[in-house]
Amino acid sequence: MSDKIIQLSVVVPLFNEEDNVNALFNRIHHVLGEMKLTTELIFVNDGSKDKTLAHVFMIAREYPYVKYIDFSRNFGHQLAIFAGIERANGQYIVVMDGDGQDPPECIPELYEKALTGYEVVYAKRRKRKGENFMKKLTAKVFYRVLANITQIEIPVDTGDFRIIHRKIRDILVTMPEQHKYIRGQIAWIGFNQTSIEYDRDERMHGETKFTYKKMMRFALDGISSFSTWPLKVATITGFVVSGASFLLIVYSLYQKFFGYTERGWTSMQISILFLGGIQLIGIGILGEYLGRVSDNVKNRPHYIIRNTNLDE
Repeated sequence: MSDKIIQLSVVVPLFNEEDNVNALFNRIHHVLGEMKLTTELIFVNDGSKDKTLAHVFMIAREYPYVKYIDFSRNFGHQLAIFAGIERANGQYIVVMDGDGQDPPECIPELYEKALTGYEVVYAKRRKRKGENFMKKLTAKVFYRVLANITQIEIPVDTGDFRIIHRKIRDILVTMPEQHKYIRGQIAWIGFNQTSIEYDRDERMHGETKFTYKKMMRFALDGISSFSTWPLKVATITGFVVSGASFLLIVYSLYQKFFGYTERGWTSMQISILFLGGIQLIGIGILGEYLGRVSDNVKNRPHYIIRNTNLDE
């Protein structure tokens, strides 16, 4: 490894971005060239099935400051980010998506803000171009629900586009969770954090790889990693249902001895189905948490690298 100190690293996770990677690199290359810092650009290929990796290879051959990490399979967006952060050498590290929605032109502003004494500067979205109403609505609801049920302050309307100081990186890589939620972990670490505002662009080409299924899994990871709120809801619901059931029992006994009753098939079925549903919800919530505990206990590596041009 060169003895030259890297002032700024840029980490970009990629998954099937063959149509975007060259154009995105040109924009990043132009911005970093104007900043006149010692830099490295790390592309993390998260098991792409298209020609993304071939484009990255060609770029890295021509530009020595461009590095790559090639996963053995698709490990997911958050682990791709984590791998880039873990292996970055810069005193400051920028994280941005590989579809062009996070504008590289904001990197100088992030860096300058960080130099004023902030360990974390995150980019807060003013507008989200090119996204449908449902995606905007679900994202808005999720971030606000998460902010209200967690004990830490996770900024709303922010993604992973941000700059962090190396001290944040050094703490982040010691956190062993298998189900990563990077922005939540960074908020949990603390230190001086602030934001800049920007307008999130449309994807340059292609369709988003972040499907509703992945969004749901991402939301579950965020909630389960930083809140026990679902467990509390299950407990409170259990008490409420138990109280209602007790009242129903008292009413049923009163009717039996002092009133008139028919054979209670309907009410029995309703009660059984209702209580069974509540129990299944509670078991499901417990299962989500226990599943994550199981994954962490196994202590498997977070990701497997097939190939990289980064020094160990």
